Amino acid sequence: MAKNLAGKFITLEGSEGSGKSTQSALLEKYLKDKGYSVLLLREPGGVSISENIRSMLLNVKNTAMSKECETLLYMAARAQLVEEIIRPALEKRTIVICDRFLDSTLVYQGYGHGIDLKLIECVGEFATQGIKPDLTFLFDIDSAQGLSRIQRAKDRIELRSLDYHNRVRQGYLALAKKEPKRIKVINVNESKEKIFEKVKSHVDRVL
Repeated sequence: MAKNLAGKFITLEGSEGSGKSTQSALLEKYLKDKGYSVLLLREPGGVSISENIRSMLLNVKNTAMSKECETLLYMAARAQLVEEIIRPALEKRTIVICDRFLDSTLVYQGYGHGIDLKLIECVGEFATQGIKPDLTFLFDIDSAQGLSRIQRAKDRIELRSLDYHNRVRQGYLALAKKEPKRIKVINVNESKEKIFEKVKSHVDRVL
């Protein structure tokens, strides 16, 4: 949990094509309609510096980028977002919803690329200023099915092999097994309305 912060921090995680963005928009509207002060963010991005890093990370032309460079760029984008937006918002009792956070780096760069998980956790603690989500949703989907849902041109990460994306999915499920209290796994093979009913029930309990 985010220590000494009055707001609530909710993150949405999942492989490509899992419907995170749809659910985060539904959640933002639901909480605003209930009268809460809500902020919806995405990672990497959310502020000017982090958005610039995002374009570097997702640009298909950056084929020479090493896994070490990639990991640190994700952390740098996160550090700026936490400092500039997330911490100040949580201090003001805002509910912050973030599409991806540190769990993404643990699975995409850790499980996916083989970067040491302890190292990611250590740098992650520094980049996030120790802020952890109060609640995380993992939208679970078969990797091939998720990738087939993407209708636009795929970015640098999405273009990786199915094996890589399978490792990412297994990484997510391993994290959820390790932290069942925080990470709620939701299978996405239902309508977005039915999925959102599950999201709502977990959020209502946390609030």
